[in-house]
Amino acid sequence: MRILLFAGKGGVGKTSVAAGTGILLAERGLKTLVMSLDPAHSLSDAFDLDKRLMDVNRGRPVAVADRLWIQELDVHEEIEKHWGEVHQYLSLLLNVSGLDQVLAEELAILPGMEEVSALLHVNRYARDRAYDVLILDCAPTAESIRFVSVPKALEWYMEKIFRMERTLFRVARPMVRRVSDVPLPEDAYFESIQRLFHRLRGVDTLLSDSRTTSVRLVTNLEKMVIRETQRSFMFFSLHQLNIDAIMVNRVLHQESDDPFVKSWVEQQRSNLQLVTAAFQPLPVLQAPYYERETLGYERLKALARAIYGDTPPHHALYRHQPVSYAYEDGRPRVHIHFPFVSRHEIQLTKVGDELIIRMGAFKKKLVLPRAFARLEPEKARLEEDTLTITFGGDHGP
Repeated sequence: MRILLFAGKGGVGKTSVAAGTGILLAERGLKTLVMSLDPAHSLSDAFDLDKRLMDVNRGRPVAVADRLWIQELDVHEEIEKHWGEVHQYLSLLLNVSGLDQVLAEELAILPGMEEVSALLHVNRYARDRAYDVLILDCAPTAESIRFVSVPKALEWYMEKIFRMERTLFRVARPMVRRVSDVPLPEDAYFESIQRLFHRLRGVDTLLSDSRTTSVRLVTNLEKMVIRETQRSFMFFSLHQLNIDAIMVNRVLHQESDDPFVKSWVEQQRSNLQLVTAAFQPLPVLQAPYYERETLGYERLKALARAIYGDTPPHHALYRHQPVSYAYEDGRPRVHIHFPFVSRHEIQLTKVGDELIIRMGAFKKKLVLPRAFARLEPEKARLEEDTLTITFGGDHGP
């Protein structure tokens, strides 16, 4: 199964591009699902469907054409299905603190719950080979980054904290009951988290496999949007996902004597050169600025045709290796693709078998191969878009 993940700043047209891509793939005979990961779903709106159809379907896939389905997840259905005991405990805790029961249930939706629910679907569809192509219409940039970082964060929690926390609460529960009415999580709470973790296993490998998953960044020709696209590129690279194309939406091509339109056309031409230079050697695909809103099957299809031309949309348009390990001149080195940063913005720390790469408020934990884990980083250099870390010495057994 191929997974295509469309990401970018809110309002750039990700949903339209993702939906149009799904139409082209379905018409090529590929069984295709377009899944919305944005809590503020607009996928059914892009197809100009009756919204009630999606509401009644309660987050399940809906057929919109031959071999084409769309899915808008219902967070309440997903929480009831996958987060039962966890949500019940959080609701009880908030209710005990004095909140109204209905409000407590609404507030007991933690950040990450929706992302985990979506990842469970992705993993199941891949395992069951339910579709030939799965298209993920991501939420705006920050939520997209959280979506791809959740598997590693949950893995770290399960390996480092889960067992200790579960044992601690098992011991503390009887004592706390004697002195306080504040509830502590029961063992069913921890069993629920453990079940979720087992069902998520393998999804991180799935997303980081360039033969399976490609990220396509959708942008507009405005400098603020381009800068966010550069940050998205950097963060997806940090999480070892393969970005195979930049898709520039709403490009003005027509010549005009109108000073307003002429000014925008000139500005877009200049910014298009900026995008091409910044992201080379990635392909930069363009879609025109249409006179009318891109709604409905035929207009979405026309948009996708303008972007891809004769290129099969499910093919990998570019492949690069975000992280590689090698012995060079007898020295072990890690090469990390790191675009759009300076060496002053990167901090490296090694803890056990993990290399922690921190960049501003974001960090990535890279698990090192055994041969590298026993060594210490000696030096690092950033050349063009590649951070090279040389290891040496030995911190002992």
